[in-house]
Amino acid sequence: MSLLDLEAQQLAPLSREPFTFTVVQNAIRPADAAAIRDDFPEIEESGLLPVEATHHGPLFRRLIQELKSEETARAFSEKFGVNLVGRPQMITVRGRCAAKDGRIHTDTPTKLITVLIYFNDQWEASGGRLRLLRSPTDLNDKIGEVPPDLGTMIAFRRSDRSFHGHEPYEGVRRYVMINWMTSDFAAKRELLRHRV
Repeated sequence: MSLLDLEAQQLAPLSREPFTFTVVQNAIRPADAAAIRDDFPEIEESGLLPVEATHHGPLFRRLIQELKSEETARAFSEKFGVNLVGRPQMITVRGRCAAKDGRIHTDTPTKLITVLIYFNDQWEASGGRLRLLRSPTDLNDKIGEVPPDLGTMIAFRRSDRSFHGHEPYEGVRRYVMINWMTSDFAAKRELLRHRV
């Protein structure tokens, strides 16, 4: 049985204004998400790391293999109306958040689709909740807010209006980020930047 519930992803509503996104609670079934959390890499510093640079358990590794599969690419292609099959991927992980993180931004134009899957216990803090925004300057001008709860997924198509960010938070905040990229060169350049 797959860890990622692609049927739930297909059934989740897709919003198109001001940019295209979907939010899926329990994109990974609760028991599986808890087990993956237990297999999550131990990361002591803030920032994104290439998944290849981390030490993780077998169930986490299985999830990464699923995320790299053609089946997953086809499901997100169908959802967002863009062909991702054969496109290069960049998979990174975060284990901790620093107070400076979460500033409003859009992703770089070399990223086609961004997917975040969270692996935190029920989120009580007011900070660290991803806000999908209408504005590049106002964190309160939000379309929606996504707490980084265990097994929750947010996916969006990158555009010049895909603004997002969150209120400051410092501490453990675990997620896997998957980006389908415009080219191998773009993926390698982004990974090099994260390694540096």
